[in-house]
Amino acid sequence: MSTQEKARQNVAEQRQQKQHRQQSMLERSEAEVAETNDAETQEETRELLARQRQKTEHRTLSMQYRTEEEIEKFDEVNHSAEQK
Repeated sequence: MSTQEKARQNVAEQRQQKQHRQQSMLERSEAEVAETNDAETQEETRELLARQRQKTEHRTLSMQYRTEEEIEKFDEVNHSAEQK
């Protein structure tokens, strides 16, 4: 397996682990909200969770694009070094 493939695999594994952790935290939070009796508190918490989920998705996409750009730059540098 090339260094490039290892880097991609590593990034993908890290991304999956992070998404799993975030999903677990959201599920626990949602379970806690479901146990709460106060309707107003539940609604506020749902809104906060929805905003948090949107921020997390945006951050994840941003990190993914940056990682892909870094891999592409690494590939370009590596490719040009191989041609020399």
